[in-house]
Amino acid sequence: MRISVLYFAVFRERIGRDQDTLEIAEGSTVAHAIEVLATQQAAIAMLRGRFRVAVNQDFVDEMQVLADGDELALIPPVAGGSCRHVVLTGNTLSLDRCIAAVRGEGMGGIVTFTGMVRLHSDGATIDHLEYEAYAPMATKVMTQLCDEIEAEILGTRVAVEHRIGRLGIGDIAVVIAAAAPHRAEAFTACRAMIDRLKDRVPIWKKEVGTDGAEWVGLGP
Repeated sequence: MRISVLYFAVFRERIGRDQDTLEIAEGSTVAHAIEVLATQQAAIAMLRGRFRVAVNQDFVDEMQVLADGDELALIPPVAGGSCRHVVLTGNTLSLDRCIAAVRGEGMGGIVTFTGMVRLHSDGATIDHLEYEAYAPMATKVMTQLCDEIEAEILGTRVAVEHRIGRLGIGDIAVVIAAAAPHRAEAFTACRAMIDRLKDRVPIWKKEVGTDGAEWVGLGP
C-alpha cells in the first residue's frame, strides 16, 4: 500500500522537500513506517524520539495501523513547547532515544533503567513473556506519569518506552531515562517512573514457562 509522508520545519529543511510517497506492506504500523523512513533519511533517524506523528491530521501513537492512502505527518517540537517521549510498541526499544529526549544543557546527570526478560521467576523457568496493553490508555497514563513526576521533582525530565507482544529471554521490555541537574533527583525520578508504571499503566504480563503459563498478579 502507499501512504503520503509530510515534512515540516527542520525535516523539510534537512530532507530538502516537503513530502514523500512511501510503499509499505498492508497492516503496517506507524512505528514500522518510521523505521523504514529512518533507513532512508538520516534526519529522521537522528531526530527519532524527538518528534510526534499524526495520521490524517490526528496525533497517534506508534502502534496505530496504517491504511492505503493515509497521510502521515512528522511533527517536530513546536515553538514554546517540547515533545514528550512515550512509546508503546511491538518493535525494538531504544534507550538512546530516551536519553536524547531528556538530555540538555541544564542536566548534570541521566539515570536509566532497562528491564529485560529473565530465565527464572519465582522458581519457574521461563520460555517467553507475552505483554498485552490497552494501548491508547497505556500511552496516556505513561504520559501523565512523566508529567506527574516532573511536577513533583522539579528540574527533572523523564522518557519511557515499553514493548508489547512476545518477548524471549534477554529481550528488553522497558527502557526509562530520567535527567536532572543533580544525580539524586535523577535517581529518584527514574525509580518513581518504573514503580508507578508497574502499578498504574494497563500493561499485562503473561509468563509462559516449562510448567505452564500465568498472568502475573492474577495466578494460573
